Amino acid sequence: MGLFKSLSISSFLLITLFFTSAHAAIFNIQNRCSYTVWAAAVPGGGRRLDPRQSWSLTVNPGTTGARIWARTGCSFNGAGRGRCQTGDCGGVLQCTAYGAPPNTLAEFALNQFNNLDFFDISLVDGFNVPMAFNPTSNGCSRGIRCTANIVGQCPNQLRAQGGCNNPCTVFKTDPYCCNSGSCGPTDYSRYFKTRCPDAYSYPKDDQTSTFTCPGGTNYDVIFCP
Repeated sequence: MGLFKSLSISSFLLITLFFTSAHAAIFNIQNRCSYTVWAAAVPGGGRRLDPRQSWSLTVNPGTTGARIWARTGCSFNGAGRGRCQTGDCGGVLQCTAYGAPPNTLAEFALNQFNNLDFFDISLVDGFNVPMAFNPTSNGCSRGIRCTANIVGQCPNQLRAQGGCNNPCTVFKTDPYCCNSGSCGPTDYSRYFKTRCPDAYSYPKDDQTSTFTCPGGTNYDVIFCP
């Protein structure tokens, strides 16, 4: 019992040491669109960004399942309640839940395997605002962009107010949603992939769409780069 207790304390101290020695990541979220967006982050909340405004967000090391996105066509009252045309997160300004499709996503997990950050732009929830996701420190310089006119050229079946839906959102079937884990590219996913080759176009699009940087890297997330 004493050995087990010692090991448990040692393991706890090692884990604590890792996360206190690892640096929090700073995400500089910028609106370069000609229109207002309401930036959203989980974790992080949300903020209105008029053109040329930015929001500096500090994210703890070890954070997983995180995402940043832009909401459009929003209206909120003084209590921070309302709705958005795209990316709405339950009718609140300060998001604690993911946004409703369609929305272009910057996704990330920090300080994972080999102390690497994993990051991507995903169109699995569709597209609403052009985006760039760029590392800015640690000698890591390979960023991702998705800036094509996806909304303007969106196939009729995928059109949505203010955006372009991913086929899973529209059809909800296994070939598009990959519920069985065995799906592949489709004509609809290729529509996104040909326009944004570095972005996730369907759920199993890992090989060409996940990027890494050393833990502790800082990032820019830019709407309408």
